[in-house]
Amino acid sequence: FSINLTKRETTGAFALIDSLVRHEVKHIFGYPGGAILPIYDELYAWEKEGFIEHLLVRHEQGATHASDAYARATGKVGVCFGTSGPGATNLVTGIATAHIDSVPLVVITGQVGRSFIGTDAFQEVDIFGVTLPIVKHSYVVRD
Repeated sequence: FSINLTKRETTGAFALIDSLVRHEVKHIFGYPGGAILPIYDELYAWEKEGFIEHLLVRHEQGATHASDAYARATGKVGVCFGTSGPGATNLVTGIATAHIDSVPLVVITGQVGRSFIGTDAFQEVDIFGVTLPIVKHSYVVRD
């Protein structure tokens, strides 16, 4: 890895992008928004070093459909990012499509702060519960 990346603070965002790169993910489709911006900040550093490429879509639903198509065309896992709340719910149709056809996707969304989960805060949606019937595995990272 580049000296610029090895001297970075180890955050959850760093661990995520590092893990994707180590698993040979080369392309991520996504649409940035408030709750996922720390991940996008980290992604920028990795993309600048040439390890990964982000493909900006015009709508979150386009991110899941593009990553679905990418997985079907390449045989690799499709990866996409979306933000919390309505951004996350916009991913659902593409997730369901991929699930029905057994297309491998990794979908990562931002989320409001822990203290706001379950309080109907701005852009807080139980995306874990919404997607549970249409995914193999779903996780909420709290620490």
